[in-house]
Amino acid sequence: MRHRVESKTFGREMDARRMLFRNLVKSMIEHGQINTTLAKAKELRRHVERVVTYGKANTVHSRRLAYKVLGDRTLVKKLFDEIAPAFEGRNGGYTRVIKAGFRKGDSAPMAIIQFVEESTIKPKTDKIKAKDLTK
Repeated sequence: MRHRVESKTFGREMDARRMLFRNLVKSMIEHGQINTTLAKAKELRRHVERVVTYGKANTVHSRRLAYKVLGDRTLVKKLFDEIAPAFEGRNGGYTRVIKAGFRKGDSAPMAIIQFVEESTIKPKTDKIKAKDLTK
């Protein structure tokens, strides 16, 4: 019986499952959106929301908690400087899950998970002038 079981196991043991979602959260923070299966996207939403809430707190303790999940200083900096300020007026609901059809190989339902405020989160890219490319 599944009394009080909070999450699915995804056919993995606890450590492998923890690392799976840690890597998915890191990819989500880095790229702003990712493609994955629908079940993983729904579960990933919980983890990403928690990390963004850490970013909104913006204390030393919340930075340490975020680093504990992300394990990368550049991603923690991006979370606190770019992503969290975009959601300052929002209490939860930082991500959206969009169904994206079925995978070709095994017909698994796929989904795109992305941040709701994607226009403010996109990384700033340097524009390369045409004359710089000819050198």
